[in-house]
Amino acid sequence: MQYVKLGQSGLKVSRLCLGTMNMGSKEWKPWIFNEKESEPIIAHALDMGVNFIDLADFYSLGAGEEVVCNVLRRIARRDDLVITTKVGYAMSNDINAQGHSRKNIFNAIDNSLKRMGMDYVDIYMLHYFDTETPVEETMAALNDIVLAGKARYIGVSTMYTWQLAKILQVCDKNGWARPINMQLQLNCAYREEEREMIPFCMDQGIGVSVFSPLARGILTSDLQSTRNQTDFFTAEMYNDQASKDIAHSVAKIANARGCLPAQVAQAWVLNKPQVSSMLVGADTVAQFNSAVAAVEMKLTVEEVYELERNYTPCDLINDYTSGKRIPRVARPEKLTFMDQVV
Repeated sequence: MQYVKLGQSGLKVSRLCLGTMNMGSKEWKPWIFNEKESEPIIAHALDMGVNFIDLADFYSLGAGEEVVCNVLRRIARRDDLVITTKVGYAMSNDINAQGHSRKNIFNAIDNSLKRMGMDYVDIYMLHYFDTETPVEETMAALNDIVLAGKARYIGVSTMYTWQLAKILQVCDKNGWARPINMQLQLNCAYREEEREMIPFCMDQGIGVSVFSPLARGILTSDLQSTRNQTDFFTAEMYNDQASKDIAHSVAKIANARGCLPAQVAQAWVLNKPQVSSMLVGADTVAQFNSAVAAVEMKLTVEEVYELERNYTPCDLINDYTSGKRIPRVARPEKLTFMDQVV
């Protein structure tokens, strides 16, 4: 396993981070693993040298934190792990049990730690940028949580670059703890974060952790999985011809190399020096082994060209564009310009 520092912090994490959205309660989603099903995957990840574990209170509405940490307490030493959890998405019908208000952040961290059976979390992350709460209120609350010892560091996820800039400006102005990690979506079929967010994180000394390296499964050439048949986000984000063409390129390279398409897609992410770590949400030990192999795989110039030649710009994927994204196909002409000769 390779290890890197997250940004300019002194915290060292494995390049593979165990994603745990698929662990918790089947009552939340049909493709979720219960505690017994999750333990072999968690144990194998630790055996492979993973020390970075990603959680969120929203996963299975809290059951994810319970399930994963029940396993970790049995098979691992807390001090050997770097555990992150997130706050923001609604945990109940209570209007204040969501967002990044001081009230919800303080309640959420205590509830998360109770479910986890732990005294602190290594990185406490905003799950998104809350446009309804003053950023000063949010960052002051996170700074107080760090000072209270309930979190060692703070992080952020899935937002516009200008929103991250606003967070950093407020932190620097007030001498508050700065985020050390940005968690964002990046894969062969979605590269928009390479335009502004990733260069900005590099400039500001913030580590970059990538989720969805397989584009929610389409880059594995398996569109019939339970998750892809029940998760409407997959269709919204990647149901376009460009994504399908890119998936075909991934499969061609995998066939030539004699490996799984997932390994090629993951290697494309890990070959980028700007990426600190990559989240792996494996359903089997074999799937996790594919990611381990990808850590050492070096793609050739020709292979990278094949993986990238079909990419075209698209709308950003975040909470603010959900349900509004324009597919990557040409829009019809307007009557005014129809049949005009240029």
